[in-house]
Amino acid sequence: MSLLEVKDLSHRYGDKMLYKDAALELYKGEHMGMVGQNGAGKSTLINILIGDVIPDNGSVKWQSGVRIGHLDQYAVIDGDITVSQYLHSAFADLYAIQRKLDAVYKEIADTGDESQLRQAAIYQEQLESRDFYAIEGKINQVVLGLGIDAIGVERPLQKLSGGQRAKIILAKLLLEAPDVLLLDEPVNFLDKEHVDWLAEFLKSFSGAFIVISHDHAFLESVCTCICDIEFTTIKKYCGTYSDFQRQKQHLRKEYMRQYAAQQKMITRTEDYIRRNIAGIKSKNARGRRKQLDRMERIAPPNFQQKPSIKFRELPIAPQAALKVNNLEVGYNSALLPKLNFSVAGGKKLVITGFNGIGKSTLLKTLIDEIPAISGGFNFSPQAKVGYNAQELSWANPQMTPLQIVLHQYPDLTQKEIRRQLAQCGVKDDHVTQAISTLSGGEQTKVKLCLLLLTPFNFLILDEPTNHLDQEAKQALQTALAQFSGSVILVCHEESFYKSWADNALDIAECVKNPERMSS
Repeated sequence: MSLLEVKDLSHRYGDKMLYKDAALELYKGEHMGMVGQNGAGKSTLINILIGDVIPDNGSVKWQSGVRIGHLDQYAVIDGDITVSQYLHSAFADLYAIQRKLDAVYKEIADTGDESQLRQAAIYQEQLESRDFYAIEGKINQVVLGLGIDAIGVERPLQKLSGGQRAKIILAKLLLEAPDVLLLDEPVNFLDKEHVDWLAEFLKSFSGAFIVISHDHAFLESVCTCICDIEFTTIKKYCGTYSDFQRQKQHLRKEYMRQYAAQQKMITRTEDYIRRNIAGIKSKNARGRRKQLDRMERIAPPNFQQKPSIKFRELPIAPQAALKVNNLEVGYNSALLPKLNFSVAGGKKLVITGFNGIGKSTLLKTLIDEIPAISGGFNFSPQAKVGYNAQELSWANPQMTPLQIVLHQYPDLTQKEIRRQLAQCGVKDDHVTQAISTLSGGEQTKVKLCLLLLTPFNFLILDEPTNHLDQEAKQALQTALAQFSGSVILVCHEESFYKSWADNALDIAECVKNPERMSS
């Protein structure tokens, strides 16, 4: 019997049909990856599964009594409690049993009445069967595995960054160990070593899970099946992610072969009808016309055109394009030791380090969004800097991508704007939708489009791959490899930058060894 059964699912978001008469099943112990291009409806499907979105048609049935855990990165949490208190709340029901046990023992001690010993034994058995006395070890394992120790378990939740907060919510969810985990982009806020730890955790997870991710190496590692959302359909493939890719490529080739064969047959038949409709073979021609009218025609292939990203470049001299001297960054106090490094013209530097250490703060300091605590930096007079922030925030969330680009580049025609957005992978039916209604990936592509429309010779990019589907990620990777200017990149995906980055600056190493902070 399946844990989850979805039947006849149809749902429209705005003017776009996401699913039509779709079906899906999830079985006990199944580890499912959910994939699809940006805007295909992956997050919407998760919201339908948990009941936050009511579909236009169809049914969603969970097995009775199944415990579902959903990674909600925006959940309302008490900001006054500490990280440790929040993680311990994953075992609130067990602590409640412990309090009952303590009350029973106190009553026996006070009254001498041993009639409650049987009840105490029941409570004790409940605690032992659920490993109550191993709670501290479990919490410590997750704290170390996800890098929460670097944040500080006694830190109040209200002092956490968005990425740190999401990490804490994920940790509590893993500790709760529900029957089914629903995870939407859990690796976006994790560093490589923490992604590896999460992968090992999920591989050994005895329950079932559905995980959305654009990190295909992660999916390859943890999944036993893949759910692909494409062209209003939901199709399940058994096997690893690479198995899915091979199967899908084969099905696409077969689909195109069948479509081409049918079109060839239609062309021949229509030519026969044209030549014979008025002659002695008119009866045969009319018969063939009826056959064509009754034929179920294969829809033309509509595979999404791959994005084509190319930065507009300005020349840059090979000398130092940026020099950083004893720079301290932070808000009220310094987050990092004094930094000294330089970036030559045409060179590409990757900045690494765990989330929350201060990578984004450093970038915002370099673009003068926040002031330096002390020290300084200088860009060469020739440098023209383009910046891509990690956050998806808009001055007016109700504006459409078309309006946003037109507002920033009023000299462009609507036709040209549509073409530029299409090259970044923004689908035509999303161009006139409010930006706030688009998926994170679609919004990221709009941000990239804005960046591509102005010439630069120095790019500063903060986690640009977050939310991007594989096609867009590959297009951006190629564009950065071909870019002849300088680049500073913050990114947690080593596979994205390993082939083209010249140098790496490990911020964590700077914190551990301030005497080796120059790069």
